[in-house]
Amino acid sequence: MDLGAQTSEAHVQSLLASIQRLEPQVQAWAHVDAPAALEQARACDRRRLAGEHAPLLGVAVGLKDIIDTADWPTENGTVLHAGRRPAQDAALVTRLKQAGAVILGKTVTTELATYAPGKTRNPHRLTHTPGGSSSGSAAAVACGMVPLAIGSQTNGSTIRPGAYCGVVSFKPTRATIDRTGVLVQSPSFDTVGLFARNVPDVALLYGVLCDPAHPPMGGDTLKRLGWFPSPLADRLEAGVLGKLERRARDLGAVTMPDDLPVPIVDVIALHKLIMEAEIARSFAAEYQHGANALSASLRGQIERGQRTSDAALAQARARLAIVQANVDDWMASLEVDGWLTASAPGGAPAGLGATGDPVFCTAGTGLDLPALQLPGLVTDDGLPLGLQVVAKRGADHALLDWGQSV
Repeated sequence: MDLGAQTSEAHVQSLLASIQRLEPQVQAWAHVDAPAALEQARACDRRRLAGEHAPLLGVAVGLKDIIDTADWPTENGTVLHAGRRPAQDAALVTRLKQAGAVILGKTVTTELATYAPGKTRNPHRLTHTPGGSSSGSAAAVACGMVPLAIGSQTNGSTIRPGAYCGVVSFKPTRATIDRTGVLVQSPSFDTVGLFARNVPDVALLYGVLCDPAHPPMGGDTLKRLGWFPSPLADRLEAGVLGKLERRARDLGAVTMPDDLPVPIVDVIALHKLIMEAEIARSFAAEYQHGANALSASLRGQIERGQRTSDAALAQARARLAIVQANVDDWMASLEVDGWLTASAPGGAPAGLGATGDPVFCTAGTGLDLPALQLPGLVTDDGLPLGLQVVAKRGADHALLDWGQSV
């Protein structure tokens, strides 16, 4: 995004004013340091006056509080990490700073980026969840407290809150953004996610963060997309299927088979087994030394994951690689570059005790397919309704180009 004639200092002052006004209701932030943000902005303005150019020079960004920052706490949404101060920035934070971004603060995450919600509320209806686990990032962008934000996705943690909060969100192919310095939950699936109010801004942010050592390799354009409600269509709320299908047809989507070559329920089960086994290993120390401080849902994930042996986990990972290749070949045989489907079963559910069902994101995450959440539809009761576009592995730039074109 381009600040135009506006100074970065004025840009950041305006955002801080929005935070002061809206944060008591929305509660999207874990940590904001206004003086530090303004000092960053003034430094950017000096660089701009000197004729310097950088992709995000002077633009504010929010970071999910699982991304290490040397200048701010990174507490990962758990009391077990309260006061944690990393020694250095995550790799993506370094790239943001090199691109001239102003780090505005840390946004709220669910507990260790899993299911137990944080304090954030949905800006469209404060009694409803914003989704998770990137709750604060989605909500802060949705109500204009920051133009760009970083989250993550291991199941549905970027696409679903983007849908519930009515913003654009993007889950890239996993290896294309360096995750060094980001909380490790399930390394087979952990992916950095991006939020903005429009696709060009997401594309700009992705261009900054994309790791040159692992560039996307999926082709230049998306030529043919399918409409794929899948066998999960019966999980959609009343009236949602028709809205999504009409939009998909308007976008030129063709009819696809009713299921993946490996049944989608099997892909979801495989994802769960691997994810929970890896969570058990990633959070073994937290469970050993502070299980009573963990939510019941996270303890349950860890305990189920502990029952999966190392040998069984290795077999499951090998099986996943075969499934991924089968789906890649299946898409090629159908001559489709991806599909359109739901981002979530419907609008944001009422209540703040849960973050909603990620089921429409699980298979795409498990298959490591890039996914773009597009806003613009609404439910019958006026909440945002998202449409998810999933592309073949590595087709990240092509997917974003397609999103900008529509």
